[in-house]
Amino acid sequence: MDHSGVGSCSTTSFQRPGADGNLTDEYSMTQKRVLVADDLAPMLAAVEALLQNSFHVIGLVSDGSAALDGILKFEPDLAVLDISMPGMSGLAVARELKSLASKTKIVFLTVQEDSSIIAACLAAGALGFVVKALMDSDLIPAMNEALAGRVFVSRLSNS
Repeated sequence: MDHSGVGSCSTTSFQRPGADGNLTDEYSMTQKRVLVADDLAPMLAAVEALLQNSFHVIGLVSDGSAALDGILKFEPDLAVLDISMPGMSGLAVARELKSLASKTKIVFLTVQEDSSIIAACLAAGALGFVVKALMDSDLIPAMNEALAGRVFVSRLSNS
């Protein structure tokens, strides 16, 4: 994926179903569509690399407003959101999606390990909470659990 569009919701960074409702891309037939939002470009690249063999990353964005716009426009199966982003937080994005009855599943990927934040994320409709330090081992399992409608929370270092 071209990273020059990171931070924007350029239509070149996303893929929509065709007129017949089918996605035209070969990955789309077998892989779930994911939007990733994080304000750090190296983290976006790391997540994209981790997911490349298991999911179809339809967009990489660097703020909450772009995440919300992309999710509403392209309706990915799942969104991976950082909590702390410029403008609109990932938590605010999840709350808005919940209020709109969005079908997109949410997994948070964050450095934060506070149990009250985990509770707020789950209350906002998220099904996954992954600590960035455990991303390599926990992100894909959390995403798969969320897609199955089950909750996944990383083991916290302070527990």
